Amino acid sequence: MSKRKAKDYYRRSNPLTPSMTVIRSAITNGTCLVDGPDHRSAFAKRWRDIIEAHTADLGGADNVSEGERSLIRRASMLALQLEMIEKRIADRGGEASRDQLLDYQRAANSLRRILESIGLRRRPKAVPSPLEYARLIERERGAA
Repeated sequence: MSKRKAKDYYRRSNPLTPSMTVIRSAITNGTCLVDGPDHRSAFAKRWRDIIEAHTADLGGADNVSEGERSLIRRASMLALQLEMIEKRIADRGGEASRDQLLDYQRAANSLRRILESIGLRRRPKAVPSPLEYARLIERERGAA
């Protein structure tokens, strides 16, 4: 038996050695967002919240493609960075430097483009016709 066949046989026959199809990175399997920093920080928690909100908007994790998942991560980071810039400007009494405004504008435009590519769309609110509205008011008065 060649060394390669022996190695493959050992890997398949030894239950303590996981196969390569089972081994996935922590980022891929969703247990962490990035490699390195503490995932319990307020920053990481907010980033995760934004990712989950965008994913829910697209129908949940089961309905999101890998490309959409990647764009959601980038959009969520930009949204978080915009929130941080807004906080810094608010802490200074609303005063922002020209560079801060340019950074904010660039990030906001990038966020808009990413969200458009993953399905940002206007959802009009359902407004009843005047006749339907009058019937609705009448029913509510009759129930009270």
